[in-house]
Parts: sequence; structure tokens; C-alpha cells
Amino acid sequence: MSKRWEFRLSGTGGQGLITAGIILAEAAVLAGKEVVQSQSYGPEARGGASKAEVIIDEKQINYPKVVIPNVLLAMSPQPANKYGSEIKENGLIIIDSSLISDFNNEKARVVEIPITKLAKEDVGNILTANILALSAVVGLTKVVDFEYLKEAVLNRIPKGTEELNIKAMEIGWQWAEKHVV
Repeated sequence: MSKRWEFRLSGTGGQGLITAGIILAEAAVLAGKEVVQSQSYGPEARGGASKAEVIIDEKQINYPKVVIPNVLLAMSPQPANKYGSEIKENGLIIIDSSLISDFNNEKARVVEIPITKLAKEDVGNILTANILALSAVVGLTKVVDFEYLKEAVLNRIPKGTEELNIKAMEIGWQWAEKHVV
């Protein structure tokens, strides 16, 4: 039986989560997996709620919508509160602890990573927070190998930002390694 992954990457418009979802889907395609990716955002271009959803499976995907994800990335308080209860039993929730405090969930394992702070202080560019977060998500789930993720990131990021984004990926991956059980 194959492992079906349902991801919900959520936050605020402008945080790059739609791009992160597209990159995750592309990395899974590169790894030879079946993939469905979708996205939605509020009416505001920046500042409104946004989410990207990705389903990854070894087998054909017959229903293209995430119903109850087994992995949630929450990059701001509103989606953490909104989607935190919509998680599979024993799922995984990754929150940006730089922006979200006092979050707990009885149903899922919660991993707190100061994503925005790490992007700003360790990478040197807050705009890499989405790539750092995505790398942590993939590092925690091992849904695809690091090399597939790296290839997909390099295919999608603006030219001239490769070094910065690879640094963000490495930091996210290292944080994930600290939290793998």
C-alpha cells in the first residue's frame, strides 16, 4: 500500500506559499510520483488568507481535493487557528513560531520552527521564508529527496537568487533533521 500525502500550506498572501506548493508538486513529479496541486487566496493580493494544497501518491489520484491533510504548514496565526483542527489523527503541523505563539493541538504532532526569524537573520532575506519552510516540511516528511526539491526550487526561483534560496533550503532541512523522530 502506498503512502498518500495531503499537504496544506497556509498563511497570508505575499508569503510565497502558492509558489511553495507549485515547487513541492514539481519536486514530486521529478521523483516520479502522482501529484495534484491547487491553490486559493482571499480577495486581497497581499495580507489576505492564502493556501496551496498538494496531494502526492505513488498511485493514481482519483479525487483532486485535500479533504483532511496529514501535513499542515501554518505561516501566520489566522490559518493556524482556522486549519489546525482540520488535520488527520497523528498528522503533522509545522508552525512559524516567529509569528504564532500559544498554539497547541491534541490530534497532531506540532513542530515549531522560527521560519521568518531564520530567513531574516540566518539567510539574510525574509523573502526566502517560503523556501526555508518548504525544505523543513519535506525534511520532516521525506516525501521526496532533497535533490528533487533542490532541482524544483532552482527551476522556479528568480535568476540571481539561487545562492540565497539554496542557503534557505539547507537551513530548513537542518531544522527538520533536529525534529525527526
